[in-house]
Amino acid sequence: MAKRTYVRAAAVLGAVTLALAGCSSDSDDSTSGSAEGGGSATATTVDTDCEPEQATPGATPATGPLKIGTLLPETGSLAFLGPPEVAAVRLAVDEINAAGGVLDQPVELIPGDSGDTTTDTANATVDRELAAGTQVIIGAASSSVSLKVIDKIASAGVVMFSPANTSDQFVCYADGGMYFRTAPTDSLQAQALAQLIAEDGAQRVSILALNDPYGTGLAENTVTNLVDAGIPEDQIQKIIYDPNAQSFNAEVDQVANFGPDAVALIGFEESAKIITRMAEVGIGPSDGMAVFGVDGNMGNALGDSVADGLLAGMAGTTPLTDTGEAFQQRLLEVDPALIDFNYAGESYDAAVVSALAAEVAGSTAGVDIAANINAVTKDGEKCTTFQQCKDLLASGQDIDYDGATGELSFVDAGEPGVGSYGRLVFGPDNTLTTEDYIVVGG
Repeated sequence: MAKRTYVRAAAVLGAVTLALAGCSSDSDDSTSGSAEGGGSATATTVDTDCEPEQATPGATPATGPLKIGTLLPETGSLAFLGPPEVAAVRLAVDEINAAGGVLDQPVELIPGDSGDTTTDTANATVDRELAAGTQVIIGAASSSVSLKVIDKIASAGVVMFSPANTSDQFVCYADGGMYFRTAPTDSLQAQALAQLIAEDGAQRVSILALNDPYGTGLAENTVTNLVDAGIPEDQIQKIIYDPNAQSFNAEVDQVANFGPDAVALIGFEESAKIITRMAEVGIGPSDGMAVFGVDGNMGNALGDSVADGLLAGMAGTTPLTDTGEAFQQRLLEVDPALIDFNYAGESYDAAVVSALAAEVAGSTAGVDIAANINAVTKDGEKCTTFQQCKDLLASGQDIDYDGATGELSFVDAGEPGVGSYGRLVFGPDNTLTTEDYIVVGG
């Protein structure tokens, strides 16, 4: 059985480094630097000391069927994350309907592709789903994609519920209280990643991060947490790279010259090229270097993109909860081809929470659902399935839904107050296993 490791944040930061989601997008800018000096990119910061906006319920309930749209990556740079997210929403809707639906009517699922920031797929999908009358849109996975459509969705009075956005930028975003997420923020992932590195005994660390707000923000937060863990700042090298570059030889050579005993790689699909180059100069995971990844690259898709055995021993974090074998088997019944389950629990819970909020509101209007989302995740009678929670509501009780991802306890910003991360490790055959779980925050 997997062991769970719990840590608590030492302090709550009033202003934290901006980190766009572990599902983010590429940037055309490129700068690099290190603790040895020279032009390190400055991470954008965002103030999270605010009173998040809250949705105002409508004057008249809407009693039509609940329509849930999806805005998830079927194509683009994050398409590897799409299958478990899509399957999980499908599973949730099927189970909600098996329990009698919402307001005694079946929930309708309207699937849609988010693409990535190189296309206008997301806007086209949102337009189609808004025209179809959706009251909830689950997505996007990429924070950068979400930022392209959040104003359109929120201004339409529709709930936007991401299972994978981790950017701190959404905490105080002026969304009218219509934006929610089940994924924990990247300030929490930085704590988990730094803990993993420090517990491995690292004393000299190189961080390679892609140049977009996700990469620079997560890198900056990781540096802060490593310093808090006792690693001197001059023993930490930070290199920011252009993910669109044809070669990463210069950056990897900088790492080799620094002589670290651990390397953290914060990237997406370009991680395959970087790790291949690391192996060529003798500092790859299979060479004995302690290499750590994050949610953007810790997937079996990375293992398929490099030579056999090249990832052996690489460890990392991704938002993940101990959803259990039974939940994974239910997902496989929806999509037998699944090879990863990243963000599946978060996607499932986004659909169930939305449905429960509609039940509490007695309305399927987006603003009414939004006004009740936070409340169904805390301070009531515990329940773990839509059916259980619906039965409690029918008996007049308040509910506290703890779903596939465990405790949610949404804060005013419409996001979990705790973050659970899988401690993942690549084996000799380049496939991932989950060793245990790290829970931070709270």
